[in-house]
Amino acid sequence: MTEKLVIIGNGMAPGRMLEHLLENAPDRYEVTIFNAEPRVNYDRIMLSPVLSGEKDYEQIIIHGDGWYIKNGITLYKGHKIVGIDRVAKTVTSDKGVMADYDKLVIATGSVPFILPVPGNNLAGVLSYRDLDDVNAMLLAAQSRSTAVVIGGGLLGLEAAAGLKERGMDVTVLHLMPTLMERQLDPAAGYMLQQELEQRGIKVITKASTKAILGDRKVEGVALADGRVIPATLVVMAAGIKPNAWLAAEAGLATNRGILVDDRMQTSDPDILALGECAEVGGHVYGLVAPLYEMARIAAARLAGEDGPGFVHNDTPTKLKVTGIDVFSLGDFADGEDRQEIVLRDAAAGVYKRLVLKENRIVGTVLYGETADGAWFNELKKKAIDISDMRDTLIFGQAYQGGSPLDPMAAVAALPDDAEICGCNGVCKGKIVAAIQSKKLTSLDDVRAHTKASASCGSCTGLVEQVLKLTLGDSYAPAAVQPMCSCTSLGHDDVRRLIKAKGLKSVYAVMQELEWKTSCGCAKCRPALNYYLVCDWPGEYTDDYQSRFINERVHANIQKDGTYSVVPRMWGGVTSAKELRAIADVVDKFQIPTVKVTGGQRIDMLGVRKEDLPAVWADLGKAGFVSGHAYAKGLRTVKTCVGSEWCRFGTQDSTALGIRIEKFMWGSWTPAKVKMAVSGCPRNCAEATCKDVGVVCVDSGFEIHFAGAAGLDIRGTEVLGLVKTEDEALEVIVALTQMYREQARYLERIYKWAKRVGTDEIRKQILADEERRRAFFDRFVYSQKFAQVDPWSERVSGLHKHEFRPLATVGLPQAAE
Repeated sequence: MTEKLVIIGNGMAPGRMLEHLLENAPDRYEVTIFNAEPRVNYDRIMLSPVLSGEKDYEQIIIHGDGWYIKNGITLYKGHKIVGIDRVAKTVTSDKGVMADYDKLVIATGSVPFILPVPGNNLAGVLSYRDLDDVNAMLLAAQSRSTAVVIGGGLLGLEAAAGLKERGMDVTVLHLMPTLMERQLDPAAGYMLQQELEQRGIKVITKASTKAILGDRKVEGVALADGRVIPATLVVMAAGIKPNAWLAAEAGLATNRGILVDDRMQTSDPDILALGECAEVGGHVYGLVAPLYEMARIAAARLAGEDGPGFVHNDTPTKLKVTGIDVFSLGDFADGEDRQEIVLRDAAAGVYKRLVLKENRIVGTVLYGETADGAWFNELKKKAIDISDMRDTLIFGQAYQGGSPLDPMAAVAALPDDAEICGCNGVCKGKIVAAIQSKKLTSLDDVRAHTKASASCGSCTGLVEQVLKLTLGDSYAPAAVQPMCSCTSLGHDDVRRLIKAKGLKSVYAVMQELEWKTSCGCAKCRPALNYYLVCDWPGEYTDDYQSRFINERVHANIQKDGTYSVVPRMWGGVTSAKELRAIADVVDKFQIPTVKVTGGQRIDMLGVRKEDLPAVWADLGKAGFVSGHAYAKGLRTVKTCVGSEWCRFGTQDSTALGIRIEKFMWGSWTPAKVKMAVSGCPRNCAEATCKDVGVVCVDSGFEIHFAGAAGLDIRGTEVLGLVKTEDEALEVIVALTQMYREQARYLERIYKWAKRVGTDEIRKQILADEERRRAFFDRFVYSQKFAQVDPWSERVSGLHKHEFRPLATVGLPQAAE
């Protein structure tokens, strides 16, 4: 008999618990979730990259709407539970929804500590715990004014770095003498302060906040020593406390948090608690690794399985600020029974300290060079006697025994139960087994199947070493290649920093990212121009001088110096009027060759460069626009005649192909994009070797992607089946926008899909309706500023597309 499981809270811990539960006992419970936030489950670890601009909300979603629907889970968004009736076994939300349960899981997380000082409720005073806080900070950051962050711990420093990246003048106030004093010793705290100040963030230590000043909104912060720090935004990041009030009101045993045993059971046998709200063995936790361990144990208990209970382990601390490497673990306080080993390299900005007790590591602090953190963690966890390697211990795993080892030998020396990914509790043996059994070949594959390095990412290098060790010479890592000789940065870093730093011109990019040349080159300028066009529609003006000659003149240069001109024929359909216009142009300009292309269009070859404006003028008068046969953009949508004419056709493939082409033409993409729509599985339009293809079937439209028929020959992957044309259009547009936002310049869809992972693309486009719609909406917005053919625009009055709600989208006209 199916039992009713109610979960209060929808954070990372209950989300991971459900993953385990669905795997181990998929049919045991009817699941209902109440989430106080008005959204789905997302990765809170990644809020700092969202604040800094390195990621957006859609990229940190863990479970989209489609996941809940697929698994039959009822999710109430924006419903805060205000009461638990343990006798009736019901919960009630602030919106009046009541649900009964057989088992209840409380995962209410934590609440920020707000300093009890005058002015703490003024407009402009924010905490930093969830996406709403981040959105409020992003709104405040648009002023480019002054921000004060109260608290120099992990969250405070991540908030300060993010606001600085957004252009604010930031000051950090910290009560203690050095930053992150709970995680770092004074030496590392000093180095961290120096690094932040070099980045333009002011840091004031020993700063006691007396009051927040202002009438109705924040104007400044007054310190106890009399100083006043001007501010238009104040972020409270002075700590958190377990959110246990609901459990206490229900009569459950609480202390700092909700008291649970090592199997996550509260004082009520039918109620479990986990996450930041739970207190187990006298500890409460805020880092993700122990929360995920709680999730695993709670899922096992709900599934009726026996197993080991929760055991406290020190969890490494890492700071998520780009370019600052910090690692700390354990107890590094001084003591008579302790010794320390210290390495300082001032020139390199490196500081390492190991604290020993009875020849065993009890504490580790690493600053500037943290690659050996996982190894030191393993030595500490297993209480390994380090006497034999004491002289070389501080130099890391590669120097065991006094001489450098091959890095692979160091990884090979790790036992199978060595923890590689602390966030997700993934050991070396699990990664190796997944690589071998599932034939994984890339970092993205390992992330998808094991979750190793999928959270904070600090273990990425170690995961890649395990890959190389397991695969040997067959492992081909995706090396970061500089865009060109003008910079040492790769495409991914450049694109991330353009967003993070709000760079909106080619010269701003070159200045802020320290280009080695004054104006770039023919490799980097087109890439930068594309990234800026895509990332800042409406704010950045397309620079035609940064484009290749073919894109500038709307024609393909040929080996004899002449050009070929390809007018657009929507879906390969033409008319007598269009054919006469082409014939007239061919005669008038004595064009020597006219050829039908593989994309169902007509190519006029041998046009002299000086004739191009006049050729396009005449074609424009006939209503033609450029076919973009030269472009890094949508080129063609090949179609068959479909159900209108063919006796095998199941859908009107021609009309759908025209609709897709007219909706999407004119927007730049990282590389050329070719599409096709076949009216039945006989596939006459060859949709299964295109970048994006549609195969019409009786039940709807099968969407394909990531095919190729050039130098690489590969069939498409099936994205999924949709029932209507509207859905097909939305899915194709969203897929294209995801590709536009994530691919590297000149990277074809099939290469991007292999790098990102087809499962991840399906997850974001098909399984997550909210994310898919966001991609679609961003494409629609960018199309308002899509570049049209300037010659055709002059001669025929071309206008931008008119976009309407999807259900009413027809065929946007190309010409008046």
